[in-house]
Amino acid sequence: MNISLILAHPHPGSFNHAIAEIAARALRERGHSVWFHDLYAEGFDPLLPNTEIPRDAVLPPDIQQHCDEIAAADGIVIVHPNWWGQPPAILKGWVDRVIRPSVAYEFLAGDGGEGVPVGLLRAKVALVFNTANTPEKRENEVFGDPLQLLWKNCIFDLCGVPTFYRKMYRVIVTSTAEERREWLDEVRATIASHFPGED
Repeated sequence: MNISLILAHPHPGSFNHAIAEIAARALRERGHSVWFHDLYAEGFDPLLPNTEIPRDAVLPPDIQQHCDEIAAADGIVIVHPNWWGQPPAILKGWVDRVIRPSVAYEFLAGDGGEGVPVGLLRAKVALVFNTANTPEKRENEVFGDPLQLLWKNCIFDLCGVPTFYRKMYRVIVTSTAEERREWLDEVRATIASHFPGED
């Protein structure tokens, strides 16, 4: 299987990087091909220019590569911190530029864009791993877990991905080395359960 793995965290030594590295290793150990993009390390430009908005726009080569990969992916894994109940701006920009019409979704003939689109992604599974410094009780009671709504309802359900799983690791700032080891073991197990080895 071809798996698209997207990481969005500016610090190379972050726990997000550790999650992404474990995920990539677990996928490759099971015989999967991994398209791994560390958006900060690659200097991904999150700004969507006006010229890219039309569905038939000619895209820059790097954006076209991202679009081709996400369209061909059998599975998707996204890793990012929870910042103000949102992904980092660089990842939101990736969504703006890559999860686009004719790549991830389309509207039926006669629909001018006001209806419900049809999902085009071939991926059967999308996993999202997050980190946070907000305790779970406060996250749910005060903020309503906006990342769950964003990734499941607004993006992957809309784009036709049938299986979605998201895990938040917290509280990072007070976590111990043992807790982090256990969390990384859980990431590995989650990858193995959703993307079993190739025959």
